[in-house]
Amino acid sequence: MATDAATEHRTSHVPQWKIDEIESIKQLVSRYSVVGVAGIRDIPAKQLQEMRRNMKDVVKIRIYRNNLIHRALDESGSDLSPIGSSVSDQTALIFTDLNPFKLFQLLKSSKTEAPIRAGAIAPADITVEGGPTSFAPGPIVGDLQNAGIPARIDKGKVVIRETKVVAHAGEAVSRALSEMLTRLEIYPMTVGFDLRSVYDNGTILEADALDIDEAKYATDIATATTGAFNLAIVIAYPTPVTIPTLLAKAASDARNLGVNSAIPAPAIIDLLLSKAQSSAMALAVSITDPEALGESLQGLLMIGAEAAAGAGEEAEEAVATEAETEEAAPEENGEGEGEEKEEEAAEGLGLLFG
Repeated sequence: MATDAATEHRTSHVPQWKIDEIESIKQLVSRYSVVGVAGIRDIPAKQLQEMRRNMKDVVKIRIYRNNLIHRALDESGSDLSPIGSSVSDQTALIFTDLNPFKLFQLLKSSKTEAPIRAGAIAPADITVEGGPTSFAPGPIVGDLQNAGIPARIDKGKVVIRETKVVAHAGEAVSRALSEMLTRLEIYPMTVGFDLRSVYDNGTILEADALDIDEAKYATDIATATTGAFNLAIVIAYPTPVTIPTLLAKAASDARNLGVNSAIPAPAIIDLLLSKAQSSAMALAVSITDPEALGESLQGLLMIGAEAAAGAGEEAEEAVATEAETEEAAPEENGEGEGEEKEEEAAEGLGLLFG
């Protein structure tokens, strides 16, 4: 009874708006299959509102106090409690029915470039390229130099003298450099929702498990599929996918075996006869004593030799005819042109002398 009284006393002093917030979280948790915890530090308010508007049709983003989030998660069930460990610093809850992997890619693609604030740590080397700027000559030259950016005036324009790394990764950025980088429209920061963990129908997934290279994943699946298919063919493992290839391979192997073993099967008898004839002809050609050959082989050899000779003669005649045609053509053309010129000259003389 004393415990109940203490609980009632403590609850009675909780502001109604906190109770309403906790109930709101619990209702959203029960309505959506996926609940994500994301960090929102360093996201400017304007960009935060814009990202929320762009994704409002597929995800619902809510920002609560961390203690209220912990309270709501604990009251929503024991399987949700583990994602409470990701609730720290500036946090937002994300509710959706999207696949967790698609949610991660959506949040990743929504990140945008942003200026770096004074005192912030450079996420990577910040480089300012040398060359002309859009600034008119004036105090800006001194401001640039104070920020560590070498500048001078050249032909009426402010020019950065050389390309320079003005802040190395891990270094704090000064106020002067922060302001000049913004004026130069150099935005070193990438801001957006930093998804930390996701609850998906009883399963907790951390961010590193969700960050998948989709192109590499698809390539790995294709490579594994090809390897599995080739292995199944080599070991003759029958599946609906491999049976057509296995049957075709078996038929080819059986045909080759029949031909090489000279098995007179109806399907390969033509191949065997053709192979036998080719072997006989090759053997006959290698025999130098005509009397050792039968009449049939001598006849076949003579027919083959005559056919080869005839083909050679036809080729020679074709080449000779073509050469004669090429030689004759210029002569005929030259004679024709000469006669025409003589006739034209005679006509010209006739007209000249009446």
